[in-house]
Amino acid sequence: MDTSPALLLLLTLGFCCPGIYGQALEIKVRSPQDITQLRVGQKLELECHTDKSHGASWIRQDKHGTLHFIVFISSVSRTTFGENQKTSSSPRFEASKHNTIYRLVVKSFTPQDEGTYFCVMNLNQMLYFSPGQHAFLPVTTTVAPTTCGPTSKRGITEDSKLKTPDPEGRMQEDLNFPCHIFTWVPLAGACVLLLIALVITIVLCQQTRRRRCRCKRPANGKPPTKPRTPN
Repeated sequence: MDTSPALLLLLTLGFCCPGIYGQALEIKVRSPQDITQLRVGQKLELECHTDKSHGASWIRQDKHGTLHFIVFISSVSRTTFGENQKTSSSPRFEASKHNTIYRLVVKSFTPQDEGTYFCVMNLNQMLYFSPGQHAFLPVTTTVAPTTCGPTSKRGITEDSKLKTPDPEGRMQEDLNFPCHIFTWVPLAGACVLLLIALVITIVLCQQTRRRRCRCKRPANGKPPTKPRTPN
């Protein structure tokens, strides 16, 4: 149950004000059993150890930071539960006192009992808080169910080729890319050099042919003949 405004104010002062954790009173909270693996329906037992017997209260802080008053245990072992416990035929909590030990029992732990439990004492008009005792159910992760229909081997192969990426093939392609560069670049350069050499050779051949064709020819187009000598 939510705390009253007055109690909330006192608890807020206890949490916020420095010095509220006085040095004159020492409060320790422990669990007789391991509560790191709580289960629904398990009994939770907490003990508040003090060096004085002036009565103590148990409160719980839920996940949202809201404080809930559970019970007050007086110095003569008289218990005063919250309003929801007064009207309940089967209280969820049990509280008792033995010497300077104030005991709280959650009969059947449920998700609404999760939170941080504190033992609070009022001494000389000052509130003293114990270190918080965490009590939470373990977080469970659920795996989404998968349904598999009848598929043919060919369909599985085609789907795997289309949808499943091949990281090894991709990596191999990335590694082969520099090799392709070093292979094709020299070949392309050699082809360019051969083409240039071919062009130069053709030009030189044409120039040589023109030089050979510059000899003089007779006007009538007949080759010159030697003059005849008289007999």
